[in-house]
Amino acid sequence: MRMRPTLSWTPDASLPPGTTDLGPVADALGTGGVLVLSGAGLSTESGIPDYRGEGGSLSRHTPMTYQDFTGGAQARRRYWARSHLGWRTFGRARPNAGHRAVAAFARHGLLSGVITQNVDGLHQAAGSDGVVELHGSLDRVVCLSCGDFSPRRELARRLEEANAGFAPVAGGINPDGDADLTDDQVGDFHVVPCTVCGGILKPDVVFFGESVPPQRVAHCRTLVGEATSVLVLGSSLTVMSGLRFVRQAAQAGTPVVIVNRDPTRGDQHAVTRVALPLGTALTTVAEHLGIPADDPATV
Repeated sequence: MRMRPTLSWTPDASLPPGTTDLGPVADALGTGGVLVLSGAGLSTESGIPDYRGEGGSLSRHTPMTYQDFTGGAQARRRYWARSHLGWRTFGRARPNAGHRAVAAFARHGLLSGVITQNVDGLHQAAGSDGVVELHGSLDRVVCLSCGDFSPRRELARRLEEANAGFAPVAGGINPDGDADLTDDQVGDFHVVPCTVCGGILKPDVVFFGESVPPQRVAHCRTLVGEATSVLVLGSSLTVMSGLRFVRQAAQAGTPVVIVNRDPTRGDQHAVTRVALPLGTALTTVAEHLGIPADDPATV
């Protein structure tokens, strides 16, 4: 089954608009047992754009599909050239107030877990433990032939050595760490093989058109089933990989609260959607719950 297709979706105009009332968010967190499901919108304040929000990268960028990546050497050359350049910026991103607030909620015993659709590692960098990376992480690389895993920083070093002087100016950066480059800018970029078997290297992320590992989906379903409520942060829920968990919660009668500035595909399943910037919203809720806003280890 294709779990991450790029979907065309139109918001339901019959649904109420988003609110600025943070009461439902504070109430859910105050009760505890909240499962956070985060998306690209949570990382925009760290300088990583989302796909579908204002200025979202889907307006100019089609994400690499698994079929394209495995289908030919030229597609892999284009991907790795763009990803290598993007990694220089992507790898320097730091957690923002929203990531730090989520970590603070967890430390204060308010969360049952965190599932993220993001591949940037910023939840962990902010101090969150046990984060389920639904779509994997860009800081790991896997060989499609022998299954060996290796650190992205090691691949970055090898690509730097193999492509000395490669420094085109990108047109933008995307949530998957892929920079916008033309074919001319990609040029004859040299892709390096697996050091163990000489096979094809791929970032340890779920590409569009690729399936999320079944055991990961099952674990997420268990977390949803155990949650008191589900708090969606910065996800349009346009792709089924995240939407299915919101549907599962709603079908079980578990409240779903969404914080996202734009309408989402899950609004019909939610108690409310708060249309506020995530950093500001979550910091405000933390202060309301008595989590010190001046503690750099929290928010």
